[in-house]
Amino acid sequence: MFYTWDGDDLVLALRVQPRAAGDGFADVIGNEIKLRITTPPVGGKANRHVIALLAKTFKVARANVSIVKGKTARSKCVRIHRPTVLPGIISPPP
Repeated sequence: MFYTWDGDDLVLALRVQPRAAGDGFADVIGNEIKLRITTPPVGGKANRHVIALLAKTFKVARANVSIVKGKTARSKCVRIHRPTVLPGIISPPP
């Protein structure tokens, strides 16, 4: 499973694909979900883009999205504090 709930926080396991043609979620690969982003991985731009995209997708402030693990890798663990909107691929907490 590419996501877990930790109380009100959603924790995502991402595989980021920079320099993609468009932004958005793609296939689930093992225990990660692919996130395509248009930004290149230069000078932290990709991480900032991931945070902004997830904040917009889950309708939270950027401050509520943090990269917990993998800041310099394509595989990342991201925590989203109290998401208000969930895409259809993610179930609400139990």
